[in-house]
Parts: sequence; structure tokens; C-alpha cells
Amino acid sequence: MNKVDLSLYGILDPARSRGRPLPELACAAVAGGATLLQYRDKTGSTRAMVEAVRAIAAAVAGSGVPLLVNDRVDVALAAGAGGVHVGQDDMAAADARRLLGPEALIGLSVKTEAEARGSALEEIDYVCIGGVFDTQSKENPRSIGVDGWRALAAIVRARRPGLPVGAIAGIEVANAGQIMRAGSDGIAVISALFMAEDVAAATRRLREIVDGARVAAGESA
Repeated sequence: MNKVDLSLYGILDPARSRGRPLPELACAAVAGGATLLQYRDKTGSTRAMVEAVRAIAAAVAGSGVPLLVNDRVDVALAAGAGGVHVGQDDMAAADARRLLGPEALIGLSVKTEAEARGSALEEIDYVCIGGVFDTQSKENPRSIGVDGWRALAAIVRARRPGLPVGAIAGIEVANAGQIMRAGSDGIAVISALFMAEDVAAATRRLREIVDGARVAAGESA
């Protein structure tokens, strides 16, 4: 398992960027304390996606913050990204690992109890569970809430102790502390970062909440 920091996982989507250049937004998020980035584009052409990933990677080169690609193993491979995040209907993680190699970061989405119990966890480096809260960034059949997240995280962690488990969907300043206090290893955020007027400031605020929740948990332990 490769080491990955899920503390603040920024997901770049051209549909949730207010038309601003993604490399610029990526740099702002890194400056604000993002620990991991993902490029997600559900409608772009393969060529455009490869070019976008290369541009974002070049912009954040040297920062130490990995850039992953949502779903598209071929795009990640062609663009030299740091890895991929796959869903339940995408390429199997084991196949992605064969193509991308042992150093690539591979994440997996989990939404239901059946997925938490049945997903192959051997080849992945982290799991993101959601949607936790209601969101406009993606169609989710239902939000599972903090209690639902906690239940699924317990299943995943029992099956593979030590695997980082994050939370995704609808996370913002008002609820980030809540999901962190529930035991999440980090939060994956789209709109609360990249629809903000000041992306760096929005990232800093969320990172403060994440870090503050960890300090409070340590003090109460």
C-alpha cells in the first residue's frame, strides 16, 4: 500500500470551476493546504483530458501533492498522472494496478454496504465513502449521512486495517468537522473549494477544520 494523505482532497472538475483555468485553481488549492488532487471530467474528449492533466501536473510540479485522474486509467497513463480513482463500474483496481504499476496511487469509491463488503481492497491505497451529504456536483441516489459513513467505514477498516478512508459529497465548512469527528481520514471536496471566489482561502479554512478536528480528537483520546 502506497502512503497517501487524504486530509484535504480537492477534485477539479471543469463543470464546477466557474470557467476558470484548472491549473490556476490547482495551484491555489495547493497553496491553501490541499494534500491530494483529482481531475474529473465526465464529458471531455480523451485528447482534451490528457492535455488538461498534463497542464495541471505541470502547474503543481514540485509541490509534493499527487494528481490523480477520475475513472480514466488510459488518460492517467498517457498523461503521466500519479494514479487514478475508480468507481464500482470502472476498470477493476487490480487491472489498473497492472497498467499503472506499483507506485501509482489507486483509490476506490464505496457507496453501499454491499460494496463495502464485496469490493476488492488488495490493490488500492485508499477508499472514499459517499455521498455523505447532498450535493449538486454529482447525482447520488441518496445521501448516507454521518452515521451511514461511520457504518461503512467500520466494515472497510475491519476488512483491511490501516487503509485510509475518506468522505465525499456535499462537504463544506458547515459539516466538515462533523465528518472528521466521526473518524474520517480526510475529506474530498469539489464545490466548496473550486466554486469559491478565493480558492486558496477556502482551502485554508477547510484545512483548519480538518486539522482542528484531529487535534481535538487527540486531546480527548
